[in-house]
Amino acid sequence: MATTRLTQTQLVRNLAEAGEVTNKQARAILDTLSSLAVSEVKKNGVFVLPGIGRLVRVDRKARMGRNPATGAAIKIPAKKVVKFRVAKAAKDAIVPPKKK
Repeated sequence: MATTRLTQTQLVRNLAEAGEVTNKQARAILDTLSSLAVSEVKKNGVFVLPGIGRLVRVDRKARMGRNPATGAAIKIPAKKVVKFRVAKAAKDAIVPPKKK
């Protein structure tokens, strides 16, 4: 079963139609939203898209790992990563909860 993804051009076109604006304006809105998300996560550590989810910066601690090829123990340094947490409303709309 071959599925097709929504391309950026299709997304811009859908936004333009829904907002009754031009494709150029819709692309500017999308670019502004993405740059705002990046700057907010850098500054505050979180960016919320109501009804969809949130981008969250998480600090991972240093830990000991294992090289899968040799089995030798290695030290994995601490680092910052970005995670996306899906909102409950979006999750329930996509995958309905099981009934008990």
